[in-house]
Amino acid sequence: MNKLCQFVTASVAAASMFVGGQAYSHGMWFTERSSQLAVIYGVGADDLDTVKRFDKITSVTGYDSDWNEVDAQLIKAGPMVLVGGDDYPDAVSAVMNNGIWAKTKDGKWHAKGRDEVPDAVTALKTMKYAVHIRGMLRDVPVINSQTLQIVPVKGAPALKNGEYNLHGDKMPAQAGDLVKVAVLYKGNPVEGARVIRDFVTMPDQQPWVTGKDGTVYFPVRNQGLNVIGASYDGPADEPNRIDKVEHFATLSFVLKHLPE
Repeated sequence: MNKLCQFVTASVAAASMFVGGQAYSHGMWFTERSSQLAVIYGVGADDLDTVKRFDKITSVTGYDSDWNEVDAQLIKAGPMVLVGGDDYPDAVSAVMNNGIWAKTKDGKWHAKGRDEVPDAVTALKTMKYAVHIRGMLRDVPVINSQTLQIVPVKGAPALKNGEYNLHGDKMPAQAGDLVKVAVLYKGNPVEGARVIRDFVTMPDQQPWVTGKDGTVYFPVRNQGLNVIGASYDGPADEPNRIDKVEHFATLSFVLKHLPE
């Protein structure tokens, strides 16, 4: 076993725990399509109809390199939803309210609450959040619209003289580098959030679970698009209709490949 695998195995055992059998709901993330930034809704390779859900996206915000807000808007373009504006943003965030859903014993989902489906196995409201960074991974501030947010944190273990230490002060630059992220709920680190490092190509993987400081770390998966996902169940805001609010957030970024 190489030093990276040994380090990650030991770190996971000490700092976070794995849980099995996790089935993730659909999420929202950003990626490029034909050199334009697109909003994707789905899970894994299931790229669903985002246009159909256009009205559920309640906000989109663009940012410049200093995280000042810039013009951004969503545009329907055939089967896709693209980000448009006066300038191509350095980063972008969005929120989707996917509404209330109840699951019955037969495994079917209904767009109704427990008040209409009293024998439901579960009833919940589903909220989706997404932040995308163009270019290399870098610092991300707390964004007020993101009730649940994944924030990269400097201080992930770094390689020095062939050994890993806990004082890395750089963001990862390539696949295999260790990235540390904090999951924030209403701006504060939250314990018990479930994090997966590759929501697009490994959606059924076992998640890391945040500890009291709200953080986990793991190797960056891809030399290309990375979509980190996090799920957290918050209290019901309509207890007569739902059992909980399911929050799902993504942080996406792209690590550049070698020049052709």
